[in-house]
This record gives sequence, C-alpha cells and structure tokens, in this order.
Amino acid sequence: MSFALVATICAGIFAGAAIYITFVEHPARVSCGTALALREFAPSYRRATIMQAALAIVGLFTALEAWSRTGAPELLVGGIALGIVVPFTLVVIGPTNRRLLATELDPESAEAAELLQRWGRLHAVRSVLSGVAFLILILYLMRARSSPVA
Repeated sequence: MSFALVATICAGIFAGAAIYITFVEHPARVSCGTALALREFAPSYRRATIMQAALAIVGLFTALEAWSRTGAPELLVGGIALGIVVPFTLVVIGPTNRRLLATELDPESAEAAELLQRWGRLHAVRSVLSGVAFLILILYLMRARSSPVA
C-alpha cells in the first residue's frame, strides 16, 4: 500500500502543479505581453522541469512496483498515465520548449506569441494526463481501503 500511496501523492502534486500552470500561471504570463512572457518562461520552465520530472518518474516507478505486488490494473494504468508525460514532454513539447528558450528568438515576434500559445495547449495535455492518473490512483486507494483484508 505504501508504494501506491507514494505514486498517488506524486500524481496529485504533479497534477496540481500542472493544472495551476495551465489555468493560472501561463495565462497570467501571456497576459503581460509576449516579451515579458518569454522572459519569465525560461526560469519558470527550468524550475518546474526539475520538480515535475522527478514527480512523474517516482510516481511511475512506485505505481509499477505497487502493481507488481498487487496485480491491480489501476496501478498500472495510473502509473503509465503519469509516466507518459515524460516522453510526451521530450518528444512533443520539446521542440516548442527549445525554440522558446532560444536566445535568437525575437521576443516581440509573432513566432514568439504563437509558440507561447502552442506551449499552453500542449501543456494542457500534461494536466489532463496527470489529472487522470491521480483520479485512477485515488479511486484505487479508496477501493483498496474499503476492501476487507484477506
């Protein structure tokens, strides 16, 4: 149960942070204008990357460990839903991240504005995936807690 609990906590923290970024931080950043949004993006992205990557990886592996001990499919599905954000970020969002972090990108350009909008849409996928993972893992814990001990 402790591995499932750690996975659920990781998914919950990740989902909370991702949802906050999607609905609060990124819209606020963009509302300040493209140049300022781009300037703020780099330090925010670097800090969030460290926290969110660690949460996704720890959450994935603890969910997989809990699944290997219990065979509960919710743990496998929840862990994979959380873990998939890592390759999604690297493969799908990565090109946008690299371009937003490029020093030669003109902060006043239409390209910069479009990249920020695209990043927001792509990041929302991470919010959904982690939210689904958290929900699945919470439901598993609730079911496991209410089941009689054999």
